[in-house]
Amino acid sequence: MGAALVLNATYEPLCVVPLRRAVVLVLAEKAVVVEAGAGLMHSERLAVPVPSVVRLSRFVRVPYRREVPLTRRAVLERDAHACVYCAKRADTIDHVRPRSRGGTHVWTNVVAACANCNHRKGDRLLSELGWHMPSPPTQPPATVAVVMGWATRDPAWQPYLSPGTGGAAIAPAV
Repeated sequence: MGAALVLNATYEPLCVVPLRRAVVLVLAEKAVVVEAGAGLMHSERLAVPVPSVVRLSRFVRVPYRREVPLTRRAVLERDAHACVYCAKRADTIDHVRPRSRGGTHVWTNVVAACANCNHRKGDRLLSELGWHMPSPPTQPPATVAVVMGWATRDPAWQPYLSPGTGGAAIAPAV
């Protein structure tokens, strides 16, 4: 069974819920369908479009802005499971500035790496090896935490998860 992205009344992404829960929200008039997927869900007397993105009818106050937790899985997902040094499939994480040399365990110092590159780099700096990264590592936006862990993401979710939109750029004019 699929999943649906839930947006606040202000089009801010809140969470991802199973498809069944999204349909219940729509039928209870607690949410409206913003983007419909392919097909219909049928009951005995009713046919409902399969929701891909739903927006809550009422604003829900979120007490704090989430940060994406720094985990091995999150780093691999941020770097698309590709080694930043050689572009092969990554299976480990590496500290750009090694912890033994004062590097910290923060988003801007951790990258995905294949076991071979991680072993060859060891506790050395990139400049000592003559290596370089195409772009420096960054902390992912908080909206990524909403879909973290969902293996399949609907392409219709992307406009609502893009950094910098803040929901306002995608809200329809009233």
